[in-house]
Amino acid sequence: MPETQTTPGFATLAIHAGAAPDPATGARITPIYQTASYVFNDVDHAAALFNLEAFGNIYSRIGNPTQSVLESRIAALEGGTAALVVASGHAAQFLVFHTLMETGDDFIAGRQLYGGSINQFNHAFKKFGWNVIFADSTDPESFEKALTPKTKAIMIESIANPGGVVVDIAAIAAIAKKAGVPLIVDNTLATPYLCKPKDHGADIIVHSLTKFMCGHGNSIGGVIVDCGTFDWMKSKKKYATMTEPNASYNGMRLAETFGNFAFAIACRVMGLRDLGPAASPFNSFLILTGIETLPLRMARHCENALAVAKHLEKHPKVAWVNYAGLESNKFNAIAKRMCPAGAGAVFTFGLKGGYEAGVKFVSNVKLFSHLANIGDTRSLVIHPASTTHRQLTDAQRTAAGAGPDVVRLSIGIEDKADIIADIDQALGMA
Repeated sequence: MPETQTTPGFATLAIHAGAAPDPATGARITPIYQTASYVFNDVDHAAALFNLEAFGNIYSRIGNPTQSVLESRIAALEGGTAALVVASGHAAQFLVFHTLMETGDDFIAGRQLYGGSINQFNHAFKKFGWNVIFADSTDPESFEKALTPKTKAIMIESIANPGGVVVDIAAIAAIAKKAGVPLIVDNTLATPYLCKPKDHGADIIVHSLTKFMCGHGNSIGGVIVDCGTFDWMKSKKKYATMTEPNASYNGMRLAETFGNFAFAIACRVMGLRDLGPAASPFNSFLILTGIETLPLRMARHCENALAVAKHLEKHPKVAWVNYAGLESNKFNAIAKRMCPAGAGAVFTFGLKGGYEAGVKFVSNVKLFSHLANIGDTRSLVIHPASTTHRQLTDAQRTAAGAGPDVVRLSIGIEDKADIIADIDQALGMA
């Protein structure tokens, strides 16, 4: 007889993790708890909640039952100890660094990042006195060279947006561990279906849930996943929010009290509580629904993306294709190790006609939607140099993989023949 599987598989977790029939009504699907606040059982119950002595609902800025199911599901899929869902991916990054950093601190980030993240790090974060030092995500040693006595964290993307570069998480995790700082991995493009950063040494994971996790282009959301792997008390003077007596909670040391899920608690009670980027219950419901089909969608996304990349490699108007799923790609070996189920749905290619050809291409697609998003069931396209990365200098755009000739595709789950036909007719006019 075959062995009985004791740990639920990914598809089972994507449907069931964190959820149960509603105890009040028996509803099988997690309801939308569209409420601002919650009734306490009595004064002692209220006091225990406010003192972090008991878990429960207080106010939907801090937590909501629909959101809680989504948090449990994502933590299960990523192998984390806890998660915190917030209003957007940018909000997730902000709360992570707000929890880690003090004025004057440094952090290192891979320069191959989403343009909005580069902008957030270069400009918004500097208002808080948080200094970013960029390293090359394709060269792990560059992160070691960038370390300073004030470095508090290292951040990378598992699959870099827009270039589709698959990053060697394990090599950079080893550098972070040696330096005694947490490794933060943005897993938006890969999702836990393709890559589990915790398995490669990540301590904190973030996502823009807006993208593949939701998958239908209908909701904004972000998440922070605590992997439970970083020893905060080992560096107690370095991470005051985690380890010093907290005046808001009667001198409680969060790292001591909550152990391997303390970071998620700190982001909630010291970040979300005071800064307020709360997730919408309705958006949480839609993202929960989207996650149920995540494994099916990601398999189809990857299948279609590989077919499109192979087609573009042979097209006379295409100068190059950067998709790690191609055997010819320099990141193919890393992709097989980091993302064995596929190299994702987002990649870039360059047109021989440069900037003008890129603008013409995105202006003439019909099946593809020209917009600033990725991870939809629909195929999407953008010319980063004229849109998402236009705020950057030419040098920054090129370093981020968004040079003047670059077109970014997010391949959907339509019939691959129709996707390729639309690309061919648009290239014919570029």
